[in-house]
Parts: sequence; structure tokens; C-alpha cells
Amino acid sequence: MASPRRPGNCSGASVDPGDIMYEQAVSGPIDVITGDYLAEANLAQAADTYAEGRHPGWVASAWDGLQKSLKVVAERRIKVVINGGGLNPKGLAVKCAEEARRLGGLTAKLQIAWVEGDNLLPDVRELLRPDAQGRLPHLDAENTEVKFADGTASFLDDPRKKIVAANAYLGCRAIRAGLDAGADIIICGRVADASPVMGAAAWWHGWCDGDFDRLAGALVAGHLIECSYYVTGGNFAGFDEHDVGRDLLGIACPIAEVDAGGACVVTKHEALRGVVTEETVKCQLLYELQGNVYLNSDVKADLAHVAVRRVGDSRVHVSGVKGYPPPPTTKLAVFYRGGYQGEHTVNAVGYATPQKYDLLEAQVRSQLRKWKCEKDIDVLDFQCVGVPQTNPQSQLQATTYLRIFVQAATAEAVRRVFAAWTYNFMQHSPGMGGTLDWRLIMNPIPFLGFFPALVRQDRLRESVNLLKMDSDATVSPSIQKIEVGSPKTTEPLAPRSSYDPVNPRSLDTFGPAKAVPLGDVLLARSGDKGANVNVGFTPRARLNNDETWQWMRSFLTRDRIKQMMGNDWDAAYHIERIELPEIRAVHFVVYGALGRGVSSSARLDCLGKGFAEFLRAVHVPVPQRFLDAKGVRSRL
Repeated sequence: MASPRRPGNCSGASVDPGDIMYEQAVSGPIDVITGDYLAEANLAQAADTYAEGRHPGWVASAWDGLQKSLKVVAERRIKVVINGGGLNPKGLAVKCAEEARRLGGLTAKLQIAWVEGDNLLPDVRELLRPDAQGRLPHLDAENTEVKFADGTASFLDDPRKKIVAANAYLGCRAIRAGLDAGADIIICGRVADASPVMGAAAWWHGWCDGDFDRLAGALVAGHLIECSYYVTGGNFAGFDEHDVGRDLLGIACPIAEVDAGGACVVTKHEALRGVVTEETVKCQLLYELQGNVYLNSDVKADLAHVAVRRVGDSRVHVSGVKGYPPPPTTKLAVFYRGGYQGEHTVNAVGYATPQKYDLLEAQVRSQLRKWKCEKDIDVLDFQCVGVPQTNPQSQLQATTYLRIFVQAATAEAVRRVFAAWTYNFMQHSPGMGGTLDWRLIMNPIPFLGFFPALVRQDRLRESVNLLKMDSDATVSPSIQKIEVGSPKTTEPLAPRSSYDPVNPRSLDTFGPAKAVPLGDVLLARSGDKGANVNVGFTPRARLNNDETWQWMRSFLTRDRIKQMMGNDWDAAYHIERIELPEIRAVHFVVYGALGRGVSSSARLDCLGKGFAEFLRAVHVPVPQRFLDAKGVRSRL
């Protein structure tokens, strides 16, 4: 049997093209192709059209990849485990089997299966009932420091806000069972991002449900490669130190070689472009974490001693992860019809820009009050984007824009905001202008509200289903169903760790300092976790030493992040902080910063990806000796 210790990723989002699956299969040795096609809201976005028969339910790019790759994966005996089945994993599995038959006898070479059990829409109302203390099963309900955004649970009492999707994040047990039963291609719906890698590793190495250290290592391996290019140069804060043409154009998706103990080597096909370094791996490791414990429905991974070490060109070893039994619950993503939203941008040029935007906002709000329709609007934000350049050398350098963002229960209420603006249009400030494309505000679109819930794992009915189809079958295939049940061992979640530096060094001991962008010396990555944003910091490669580490851990406190957030900080937010000393990283979670999160957030950066780059642009006092180090330079 070929070793499946080299699972390679082929997708991190539904927009990743199907070509990548084929590229991974033919560009070098690989044993399993895994793919994560589903962002948080993807299933809900297709729910109505799928129910009406106007959408197949699966992800188009996943089907494209399978069509292009079936022959080669059959010839090379490569396993495929993807979540591209979306709302209809069975449909995509059957489609795949029919294509295998059409291609000429591949049904004899490919055992195709699908995983189900994530769809809890029929039972969601019961599952969302409050407990004896009146608490809803919200993802952050146990954290007493967290304040929820207004309207977080309003959908439960509003008949207009119909729930359209409720999908639990499944683990790797059904995937492993399918591979044990001989499946070659497994199509999943909503499984946790790392579950395909975990399932493949557990199957090959013969791990049992209680091999928590090994499963935790595979969880981290899956986390590192599930976002396609994010560990090979994409979304990388240190991209400016690399040659664009040589390193960053047409880069490869990653591979994780998972050993029998759960440690892994992150790499890529040697023939393909990309950047795999300690820094790219550390940045992706810090992406979308909850803290020092990474949760999954199969295991809890303790990252306190995770270590990253370069072991060759484009080869980085990751180890030190400790595993514990999973929690008795798993995440349940609930989406509902939130109403309608629209937005419009208006430009101001040069002088007195803030006052120009203040005037526009006052005009709109005053008119809405006169019309007595403010009460019909749930969210009305005026977001100033950018500042005019000092002494500009072109008009564009002096131009910024105001984003007017609206959410309301009805489309007409959204349009009233635009009407209030146009009613006062000729009273505008000097030089006001902007795009003549008014469609986003004149034609409001429905938006999805998001409620991140928890569901007990013993409520799930998770199974893998193997298709039995002869090469000449013309009728519905027979199905072998294998139910996997819930985890045998679980343990409750402990309160999340959060602390400021223990025994910090006085910042004066680092010598004279100069105010420069934090990004001159530190890398970072951020992402969304529901309504919350996470961000982790680690030194640039040239400054990856103990002295930099002692400075950054002493400097980056919870209060410091509040200060650096400036006008974006809100007293309703809550910050947690931990350190990962083996990789010299400091990690924060800012609770509430994304409003209600995902598709219902009013933030321009609704997925939190730009939060790290904002903080790296803030000027802070950095020790001069760090700035004098060879190769350190500023990009601001």
C-alpha cells in the first residue's frame, strides 16, 4: 500500500480552480489530495437555490477538479478527501461515479463515498433552546467577559428571519472509516477544515480514537495546509522580502508529510513555485486560532510547546503538539435571513476631508429623522477609508472615500438612506464626487445573519456511505452505510488561558528606541472566529532571536493592543492574550470586533484578514539596535 503520509491540499476556498487538484496529482509524489472548499457562509449562500432545485448543492470548482483528475488519481492510486460536496455530498459522489463510468471502466478502480450527518436544519430550533440558566448555546456563552452584539439572537423571535442552514463541524471519524472500508474518493459536506488530513493520517498509521497526541499533531498539519496557498507565500506578511516573479507568481499548494507520531513536515512539490519557510509556517499556524488550545471534534490540541524548524529547502518540521480528549460539543454554524443591505461610496478630495464627511453624515441622519424612518434601519455606518496624502502630487493621492453601509429588515428601508442623501445632494461639501454606479444602494441585496452555536456531539448521526456501482449500471447504485457514532471519550472545556507577560523586561533595558511601523520588525497574521478577530505576531526572519522575543513579549500586552487599535477600540470588546515561546509568538483574540461576524458584519474587513496589517502599520517605539540589524528596512 502506498504511504499516505503526503497529503497535499488543492483548495482553501470555493474560488480556487479545479486545475489545482490535477496539478497536485501530476507534479510529484503524493498519496492523498485534500481540499477545503467551504468558507463559513458557503452552505447558507446556496441553501435557498438548492432547495428550489436551481443549484446542485455542491461546489462547482470541486466538481471541475474531480473531472480533470479522475483518470490520474485512478492510475496513481491517489486518495481524494474533500468537503466540496457542500449541501449535497451524495449528489456529487454519484456524479463522480457516473463520470468514472463514462471515462471507461474507472468504477472498477475507484470506490467512491460520501460523508453525511452535518445537516441539522430539521432540528435546529430544538438545538437552540436556552439552558436552565437561560443561556443560548452560543460559541462564546461560557466566556463571561464577552458581550454579544445587539441583535445577536433576534432571529429566534422574528418570523422574517428564517433559518436557512445549520451545519455541524464534523471530525475525521467517518473519513477514517471510509478509507478503512476501501474508499478512494470521499466527498464531505461540512467537516472541520483539518478533518480530511486527520482522517487520512489516522487511517494510514492505524491510530485509534484515543491517540490524542497523534491526532493533535495531524490537526495542526491539516490546519497548516487547509488554506491552499496561505503557507506557501499567499497572505504572507513577509512577502515584501521575496522576488515576485521567482517566488510569488503561480505558487503551489502545500503538502504535509505526517509521521506516525503526528509530527509533520510542511513542503510543496519541488517543481512548483512558492515559499515554505519557518516564517510562512508560523504565520499560518497563528491564523484563526482561539488561543493556546485548538479545538476539534476529535481532539483538543495544546499548542503551548509547538515547535517549528527548517529541515531543508522548502521543508519545515512541526512538532511538540500535545493532545487531549475533545469537548463534548462541536461548532454548529447557523445562518438565517438577516434582511437587506446596501452600500455606496462617496469621495472627498484634499482639504478638510473629515469635516466634509461629517457634513454628509449629518445631512443624511437629519433627513432620516425628519422622515421618521431611523427606527426602520438596523445598521447605518459611515466609514471613512484612508487619509489624503500630505502635499499630494496627483488628485488621486488627495482622494479618499466614505463607505455608507446599511442593513435593515426591508429593501425599502435601505433605499431610504440613499434617498436621504440624494435629497440633500446639491448641498454637498466642496469637490464631493464618486462613482456613478449606484446599484449596491439602489438595489439592496439579501444578507445572511450568522449565529455560531454549539451542539452536543452525541446528537450527531455521522456516517460514511460507499457507492456500489457496476461499470454498466444504469440504475441507482447500492449503498453501504457505516455509522461512526460520537467520540467515546470527551472532557469539558477549561477556561481559556489569558495573561500578560510574566516577568517582562523593562523596555528601557533595550536601549534607545525610534518610532517606526511595527511591521519593520514583526510579521503577523489575523483572521475571523465568528464575531471575534485573532492576531498573532512573530519576528521577521532577520530578527528571530531571543532578544527580539524578550522585547516583543514584554511590549505586546493587552493594553498595548487596545492603544494600537486607536479609534477602533470599543469598551465592549474583550481581549485575551497568550504566548507560544517555542515559535516566539504572541497571540491575541479580540472578542466582538467583527460585530455579528462573517456575512452579517458591517466591517469592510469582515473576515479580519487586514487587522494584522493595520497593527503592523502603527508606529511604535522599537529599539534602535533592532533597526540597525542588517536587512531591516521600512515599507511605510
